[in-house]
Amino acid sequence: MNPVRPLLVLGGSVLLTLLVVWLADLLLRRADARHPDTPLWGLLRRCRVPLQAVLLTAVLRGTYRETRWSPVQEHEAGIGQGLSLVLIGSSAWLVTMIASAVVESTFARYASTNRDPARVRRVRTQVTLIMRIVTAVVAVVAVAAMLLTFPALRTIGTSMLASAGIIGIVAGIAAQSTLGNLFAGFQIAFGDMVRIGDTVVVDGEWGVVEEVTLTFLAVRTWDERRITMPVSYFTSKPFENWSRGGAQMTGTVFFHLDHLAPVPAMRDKLKEILAECAAWDGRDWSLAVTDTTPSTIQVRAVVTAKDADDVWTVRCTVREQLIAWLAEEYPHALPRIAVADAVPPPRDAGRRLDAPPPRPSEVHSNNADAYQKGGDEPARIGRG
Repeated sequence: MNPVRPLLVLGGSVLLTLLVVWLADLLLRRADARHPDTPLWGLLRRCRVPLQAVLLTAVLRGTYRETRWSPVQEHEAGIGQGLSLVLIGSSAWLVTMIASAVVESTFARYASTNRDPARVRRVRTQVTLIMRIVTAVVAVVAVAAMLLTFPALRTIGTSMLASAGIIGIVAGIAAQSTLGNLFAGFQIAFGDMVRIGDTVVVDGEWGVVEEVTLTFLAVRTWDERRITMPVSYFTSKPFENWSRGGAQMTGTVFFHLDHLAPVPAMRDKLKEILAECAAWDGRDWSLAVTDTTPSTIQVRAVVTAKDADDVWTVRCTVREQLIAWLAEEYPHALPRIAVADAVPPPRDAGRRLDAPPPRPSEVHSNNADAYQKGGDEPARIGRG
């Protein structure tokens, strides 16, 4: 046996693989430079490693007998089968990477030309699920091809064909829940029920759809928790999707105030607050008294924003600044709970000159007529 022959065969296989991959990468770089608006060629360059694995394994699979090396000749069948398994696995890897590059390139071009965020999210959800389906199909075919390389499994597979119907029925019953989630995943992807990036409310939790698979859906809440739910939930139970029909949102802020609350002044202040709030989209706003009780009135402020996150910001801003303004300028407008034994503040403390006078029930007399005859302590009206 010539000791140089195995080295020549192995070295020649490696050099040939590196040369072919280098030429393919060079062509992809030139195509990427000629067509910078098409990201496909740049994405295909990520397939260099699986391409090297496929080429090297294929070359070795066809030339390993030429080494005429005694250990190789003794285990020729095992080495050939091992190389076949590696070739099948690396081929599946290469096909998956190429499909991923094509799908990502198609989505990138669509997203760059379409200005509708809802459609972009819909297509993103669909291509994500399509890619998962392609990966699953390629993996199943690769595993089946690997099993067929074993002669014993071919015989077992032939004998099991007669009972394939019974096995299918049993498997369908056992995997009923899984199959239900699988078909629900298809329904979500192509029925446009919910998309990646949609703002949803499920089981009282507000969050954004972060991931959609064929079996489960992940929702990221505002406090960065992840809620994982089966996709069948979204096809069998009602849920809120705030992103349907566009991302624009309308929010409300409620105030429970005294009957003497200055509603016109609040309306002017709300307009001033919104003008300085960057999250308000400028579409609409309003402020009105929507309900009344014997002790308070309910004032509702309506604001708009471009999405759910901004409408939350606008609502918090309006609530904080309007309450602070009322407490400073119109303290009598805030609801109070009267306590008979509490020492009242001075009559004019904290009240604006143009503010309405307090109600008679809130007046505490402290003049000379309120003193008890023959005593030094004043008698408070209403005590006793």
